[in-house]
Amino acid sequence: MNALITGASGFIGSHLAEKLLKSGYAVSCLVRKTSNLRWLEGLNVKLIQGDCSDRDCLNNIRDFEYIFHLSGAIKANCSELFYTANTKATENIMDAIEQNAPCVKRIIYLSSLSAFGPNHDSALLHEDAKPHPVSDYGNSKLMGEDAVLKYKDRLPVSILRPAVVYGPRDREMMLFFKFINAGVLPYWGESRISLVYIEDLINAIILAAERKEAIGEIFFISDGMIYTNKEIINEIASALQVRLIKIRMPKSALPAVGFLGDCLSKITNKTTMINRDKVKELMHSNWVCDISKAKNKLGFIPKVGIKEGIKWTADWYRIHKWL
Repeated sequence: MNALITGASGFIGSHLAEKLLKSGYAVSCLVRKTSNLRWLEGLNVKLIQGDCSDRDCLNNIRDFEYIFHLSGAIKANCSELFYTANTKATENIMDAIEQNAPCVKRIIYLSSLSAFGPNHDSALLHEDAKPHPVSDYGNSKLMGEDAVLKYKDRLPVSILRPAVVYGPRDREMMLFFKFINAGVLPYWGESRISLVYIEDLINAIILAAERKEAIGEIFFISDGMIYTNKEIINEIASALQVRLIKIRMPKSALPAVGFLGDCLSKITNKTTMINRDKVKELMHSNWVCDISKAKNKLGFIPKVGIKEGIKWTADWYRIHKWL
């Protein structure tokens, strides 16, 4: 079973590479010249140099049975970068697969709950409802989905929309942990959120690759529970054993915080999750989904709840001195 992963050097991709190797797959990883390969060191993977944003360098995608397209941008200094990394790159790799990979058995595109958008009421989101992304990130991922679905009559594609993903190696959720570990956290009201621990997401990805019922389908992925941000904050504070002070701020102040985050990113030339595009999502308080379809069609059964997942993540951050 020959598999190719794009984005294998990242948080989700490196966990997927490890799991596929343990499951008997031969794994190749498409990596850029600038990719940090620390999580792939010591793994029996083949590295292929390439960039999904450059169609001309994707002609070496051949003879793969399973292709996992995980690469993309979740934060950027300008909106154009989202569309280059998430939309155009997906168009490129789908074209390359059709032209060069006649043996492909499954193509998995990792999208996001952001591609669908938030709830506007208390009901859970279902895959057959009309998407309504509220950020450039979400819209670029939805356009990536469209690029994949254009081939659904000719290629065996499947799309996963995970909720907020967390676990060891994740640098984005770590920012939240850092604020709480410092004992002070800005708070602008209650939200409802779906989460998924990295191990459960990886299992869902592999199920989607191996189950014929997944072909041509889109699946929401979470741990099946709905949490308030207060519950998540309390679990993190408990795992870190800190007393937390919440600083109440009006939600109307968030755009200014996002603007300052963008300014800081341009000054330091480092992207951050505190930005205007992320604020567009934070202005909405319901990011929850229904995973009944994944349970019924894929046999997906989440195994890690918030208490275990948060503790394991916090322990990993401390052991690796990220906190």
